[in-house]
Amino acid sequence: MDAFNSMDLCFDSRGENEGFARVAVSAFAVQLSPTLETLTDIKTAVSEAVTNCVVHAYREKTGKICISCRAYQDGRFFVTVRDEGCGIADIARAMEPFYTTQPECERSGMGFAVMQTFMDEVQVESRVGEGTCVTMMKHVQPLS
Repeated sequence: MDAFNSMDLCFDSRGENEGFARVAVSAFAVQLSPTLETLTDIKTAVSEAVTNCVVHAYREKTGKICISCRAYQDGRFFVTVRDEGCGIADIARAMEPFYTTQPECERSGMGFAVMQTFMDEVQVESRVGEGTCVTMMKHVQPLS
């Protein structure tokens, strides 16, 4: 089944663009008539994914973050957040709650756990030195 609508967006990995990404994705998701709770879940997961790119993938450098959204008639909503940063050496470890590569920066290590809590599916692909791709899916039950 093909998506009935899609969106692709790329922007600089700057902290101030996290809010832009969150709003752009939620504005796109509105076409599925989600509940406010579902929309908040999507926004929160996108915020975490983009923040991971800014803080971990590029660290002190600026690179590109690309987001793709796909909406399906059956209510599935996919969001893919991609970077070309440093990559993740051990994805399973990185997805453990409270694991962080930067404890000195007071990071909580909850980014992936938050994404998994608020989305129905989260898949992570990464290559060290090439970047990371996080694909999240949410079943959107429209308002009745």
